[in-house]
Amino acid sequence: MTAPEARPGRTWVAELGRAVGAEARVCGFATPTSAGLALTDPTGTVTLLGGPGGGGPPGRGILAGSAVVATGRVVGSGDRPALEVDTLEVLGPAVDPPPLGSGASLEERLDWRYLELRQPRHRLVFEVQTTLERAMRQWWHEHRFLEIHSPKLKGVPNQSGRELFTLDYFGRPAYLAQSPQFYKQMAMAAGFERVFEVGPVFRANPLRTTRHDTEFTSVDMELAWIDSHHDVMALEERWLREAVAAVVAEHGPAIEQHYGRRLRVPEVPFPRVSMGEAQRVLAGKGHVSTAAEGDLDAEGERLLGEHVRAEVDHELVFVTEYPASVRPFYHRRLEEGSPLTRSFDLLWNGLEVTTGAQREHRHDRLVAQAGERNPSRLEAARPYLDFFRHGCPPHGGCGVGLTRLLACLLGVTDVREVTLLPRDRDRLGP
Repeated sequence: MTAPEARPGRTWVAELGRAVGAEARVCGFATPTSAGLALTDPTGTVTLLGGPGGGGPPGRGILAGSAVVATGRVVGSGDRPALEVDTLEVLGPAVDPPPLGSGASLEERLDWRYLELRQPRHRLVFEVQTTLERAMRQWWHEHRFLEIHSPKLKGVPNQSGRELFTLDYFGRPAYLAQSPQFYKQMAMAAGFERVFEVGPVFRANPLRTTRHDTEFTSVDMELAWIDSHHDVMALEERWLREAVAAVVAEHGPAIEQHYGRRLRVPEVPFPRVSMGEAQRVLAGKGHVSTAAEGDLDAEGERLLGEHVRAEVDHELVFVTEYPASVRPFYHRRLEEGSPLTRSFDLLWNGLEVTTGAQREHRHDRLVAQAGERNPSRLEAARPYLDFFRHGCPPHGGCGVGLTRLLACLLGVTDVREVTLLPRDRDRLGP
């Protein structure tokens, strides 16, 4: 039996500058140019030249976007290499010209998302995301966190019953998880002490805004043996600082090139402002909130972010001590009988990226708070409340919206720009 003929291994375009004079094999998408043909892979673009035997530029008749493989000799200089083509194979021919023009709207671009993602600017989003999650996981590993994967189908809705997706589950209702919150707390009762999860959550949110979607990736942490919500904030700011530092080190110049955003590693500790202080600041600016009493609306968050940047030159701020009336029943009160909670949100340039708190871990207090909030739903909450019947350490945690975090890192205003395939009230495809 004759062995197949050996062929050169693949060379990434970014490596061609170190291979001038050598044979190379490159793979990527074709783009016709006035000079002939260019080939783009995830690392860059190279011009394809006719071979030494003449015949003109290669690639006549090849449509833009075709998947091609070119083999030949690397010529030019290390700064501007090109490939003198010996063979050119079209392995995945395009059958139509690209449908997107330079003036395409965001909705049109999302309809053809996979074509847009070929561009370096849009690929960079997911390079940043990969680096960000790798750095997060490294930090968790170094600090003894366990990874969990909680179920996304639930037999019991959340306490408020709002923004739920309901489906038929063999003849009975089930609900898509809005958060892994209850299961993170179960892990605390199980003695795991420190857990994290990166996974999808679902919110039947009817709003059409630049920061809301119906499915997104949530990054969640929970840890035991804390004294207050300040312990959770201290942990998050150290974790986030390390993750952002990794992004700056690996992608800082590319982010500035493609997004015009000079990303800085945030200094710790982050500023902290109580809800009472925040409302006094906003009242001084004449802001009239549309949110529930004791909460912030989007414009209030934006104005508060501007205020913090002007006062202390910091892009992030923790807003603390929200009233119990606007927080989940399981948030621990600031003091016994207090109307305030040991809770916080983290704003980045005026956009909420995190919600967190110390949880109420004492069974009797938790049952009382659940009953105060909605007595009619107390029985439905029993499976969750039972997590605390047999002892549970003091604990707290937070949930971070991954796409909102990416939007802040890149300085974009619409989370759909940094979501692989967005889902919202109107979009269920591709």
